[in-house]
Amino acid sequence: MRFGITILPQDSWRDARRKWQAAEHYGFDHAWTYDHLSWRTLADQPWQATVPTLAAAAAVTSEIMLGTFVASPNFRHPVTFAKEIATIDDISDGRFVLGIGSGGTGFDAFVLGQSEYTPAERHARFAEFVAGLDVLLRHEEPGAGGVSFRGDWYTAHDARMVGRPAQNPRVPFVIAANGPRGLGIVAEHGAGWVTTGPDGATGDDWWAGVGRLVDRLETQADAAGRDPQTIDRYLSIDSGGSYSLQSVGAFEEAVGRAAELGFTDVISHWPRADGVYAGSEDVLDAVADTLAGRRN
Repeated sequence: MRFGITILPQDSWRDARRKWQAAEHYGFDHAWTYDHLSWRTLADQPWQATVPTLAAAAAVTSEIMLGTFVASPNFRHPVTFAKEIATIDDISDGRFVLGIGSGGTGFDAFVLGQSEYTPAERHARFAEFVAGLDVLLRHEEPGAGGVSFRGDWYTAHDARMVGRPAQNPRVPFVIAANGPRGLGIVAEHGAGWVTTGPDGATGDDWWAGVGRLVDRLETQADAAGRDPQTIDRYLSIDSGGSYSLQSVGAFEEAVGRAAELGFTDVISHWPRADGVYAGSEDVLDAVADTLAGRRN
């Protein structure tokens, strides 16, 4: 099992730097931040930009993997975003993992003045977004010219990237999906799959729903001719109506249940002073001790 921590981009860098460096010191395998322009009940609070935050985190850490949880096509274009991701991967010396989702239906979906898309339109855009990034983030052979493609949602004309990627063949994709069509994108492009479980479910019902999603992933992978065991599985254990870092016991229980379902990675959230993910950094300290014990 590998362990991740999500740091919401709410602090000035003066304070956020401590958290990113502490995440590495604690022994987490990966650290993430949200890719939103604003988010739910925190919309009126400070909220920093994703890409500069991750670039800064890459510059002050040396071992921990860094990633987006998860990147959204609501306000991004594959060409500009690929350039930014490749640059962060270079700064981090190949420590970046790209979490990608279809884009939510909240604030980010409307802030640029776009119309509300149907589920079918959102999926089609998502598929193009991932496919475009897949092409753009691979090695651009010298003298081969730029990268071009034309779709219903995105177009690139002789786009130039940053050169040879820091990871081969490109940064790994961890794709968020729950439905069959989205899981088909996971099977085609994903090094990993990430889920927050079924919406609206809590407690044992949520865990049962997560188990059904695992079965659905394996079915889609088999249908695509891919061994399901080649797909890493990431679970946000702060979903389903509970917060994993409310106590060491809660964390251990969530990790154990995730392991029983075959997840390779779990992701918690850095404790906040109040509201969503409210908790104590003392618990985080204690959990870090359990991580060290697991590795020893």
